[in-house]
This record gives sequence, structure tokens and C-alpha cells, in this order.
Amino acid sequence: MVASKKELFDDVLQQQANLFKVLGHPARLQIIRFLAETKTCYSGDISEDLPLGRTTVNQHLKELKNAGIIRGQVGGSKKDYCLDLVKVEEMMKIMREFLDEFKQPEKFCCR
Repeated sequence: MVASKKELFDDVLQQQANLFKVLGHPARLQIIRFLAETKTCYSGDISEDLPLGRTTVNQHLKELKNAGIIRGQVGGSKKDYCLDLVKVEEMMKIMREFLDEFKQPEKFCCR
């Protein structure tokens, strides 16, 4: 019998994997970067400011919203998008904790 992901991996690893999966597409990273650079909530059609089609942008916005990375209204006639700064801080913590596991001693050598 094959074990499920929940049985094989602890909650922390699953949380890290879910975050990295959401961040694993360059279009989503570009949307996050765009919203971060605006330094405010954005009203309008983000696809007008990105080299991506409206449908593509909307699909990625939905994924980012489902992950809690952005908030606001996605879809409908009026569109407002903001980074959820609390979630961004949480993401940074998750990434730092994951990467900190790879710190090696100064004289580490692998041959």
C-alpha cells in the first residue's frame, strides 16, 4: 500500500511545498513583483501592464488569491488587487526556515 503525502511528510514540509508550488510559475512571480513595485493597491486590469493575456493573468491571480498572497476582488467589473503583507511576511519566514536548513559549516567539503 502506498502512503499518502500527509503520512509521508510533516505539516511544515507540506506548507513549504504548497508555497513553492504557487510561486513556481514565472507569471505569478511577475504579478507579485508588479504589485510589490506599485507599493499600493492596484485598481484596473493588470494584464494591461504585463506582457500576458487577460485570461492568463486572471488564472494566475486566482491561484495567488486562493493561496492568500493577494487580496481584493478578482473578477467582476471592478478589479482591485493588493499583496497581503501579513501573508508575504509569513512566506518570507517559511522560505527563510527552509533555506536555513542548508547552511553549511564554513569548512564544509563534499567529495
